[in-house]
Amino acid sequence: MPKPRLKVIPLGGLGEIGKNMMVVEYGDDLLVIDCGLMFPEEEMLGIDLVIPDMSYVMENVDKLRGIVITHGHEDHIGALPYLLPQIEDVPVYSSRLTNGLIKVKVKERRLNNGITLNILEYGEQVQLGAFTVELFPVCHSIPDAAGVIDVKGQACTQRPATPSAV
Repeated sequence: MPKPRLKVIPLGGLGEIGKNMMVVEYGDDLLVIDCGLMFPEEEMLGIDLVIPDMSYVMENVDKLRGIVITHGHEDHIGALPYLLPQIEDVPVYSSRLTNGLIKVKVKERRLNNGITLNILEYGEQVQLGAFTVELFPVCHSIPDAAGVIDVKGQACTQRPATPSAV
């Protein structure tokens, strides 16, 4: 059986400001990184906010192992209230401050049923299917922002190609 390929699927935020949401998929394991919204452009009359197209996540929810949030700006957490009610028993991981901001959103929307919010300290690792995720601190305009790395690289490691003779 061939080795699965790593798929990186931007659902929003690539080439635009806002709606940050990225799916990383390897075999039967899917990880969501960020789940943000975008505020409407001036010409979007009557629109309050714009969220990413989450249909790929919903079609593959049985593969979803977790959601990792990098920081607490709305363009990274604002769409969580629209995704979390549609999924069950999927853990959400973030830094301490980001976790607090997400808790406020969950409480405001009364979404407490079956939602597991976890603080992932910098340097701590969590296994989410094929991914061994770790947060590392980054400098940003909001405190406690993080980058995400698959520390063991099981899902991200490819055998280097053999150099050909010239």
